[in-house]
Amino acid sequence: MRPILLQGHTRPLTQIKYNREGDLLFTVAKDKVASVWYSHNGERVGTYNGHLGSIYTIDVNDNSTICITGSGDNTAKLWEVRTGKCLFTWTEETAVKRVQFSEDNKMVLFVTEQRMGFPGGIKIYSIDENLSSEQNPEPISVINNSSDTTKKFTVAAWTANDKNLAVGHLDGSLSIIDWKNGEVLCSSHPHSEQIMDIQMSSDKSYFITASKDKDAKLIETNTLSLLKNYSTDTPLNSASITPVTDFVVVGGGQEAMNVTTTSARQGKFECRFYHKIYAEEIGRLKGHFGPINTIAVEPTGKGFASGGEDGYVRLQQFDPEYFKFKM
Repeated sequence: MRPILLQGHTRPLTQIKYNREGDLLFTVAKDKVASVWYSHNGERVGTYNGHLGSIYTIDVNDNSTICITGSGDNTAKLWEVRTGKCLFTWTEETAVKRVQFSEDNKMVLFVTEQRMGFPGGIKIYSIDENLSSEQNPEPISVINNSSDTTKKFTVAAWTANDKNLAVGHLDGSLSIIDWKNGEVLCSSHPHSEQIMDIQMSSDKSYFITASKDKDAKLIETNTLSLLKNYSTDTPLNSASITPVTDFVVVGGGQEAMNVTTTSARQGKFECRFYHKIYAEEIGRLKGHFGPINTIAVEPTGKGFASGGEDGYVRLQQFDPEYFKFKM
């Protein structure tokens, strides 16, 4: 597979996200800029400028009319996708580390940082999709972190029909939380270190986690039962489930602060593919010169993208042989 190299960012990538059709790729980085690209050829469509700090997260609604970003400048911004116009800004006490539209696109969740005496946690806001600059500045639900700092929220995702939230914690535990009242419906402790990413399957009946403990795990959504474990020899930052084929792809690498003391080969900056059912590694893709921070699979399963500490996005289209592979 010959990648398309997207060179639109000057600092490490933090999150990448395809739209529902898979024809657009949205990327954010620590350079304070959000970008959108055509996924078939890597042409940059435009940028969203206005944040004053690193942008950590981005999501786009199902109609690709609006997108939302969360930043270290303690704000989240709603943008019109087509024009790049900032429609609304929410101001929080601390950094916004994860945003995600609900399944019906009428709500959005924020995961905010626990810092400087502020508890941080999860906030749910209602969204007017009609390109309106009149958004509700007040959350409809607030779930604060507990006083135990090891339990703070790091990532979250909506479950099926927006009923609950699947939440990852700093200590490697997972929770299913009723967002309406903050009640923890069930919990488990599948990882020994921080959960860096949660990505749902297409029907949201299960999801995959990536952790600093070097494992990715497939988890059943309702009970948090462990379905599969994908063990690696490097800390993981992101993991994604491929549609059409029975694979998962994970990525990470040695901590960025240690990169200067090692080579790319020793740092293990590779996207690794595992068979979803047999949990055996089936292949690796090299190319990044630093840890892989984020991975997204194109919704139709024709390709995937990875974003790294090196500031590059690598856009891959799968070869025909990929779809014929059998264990």
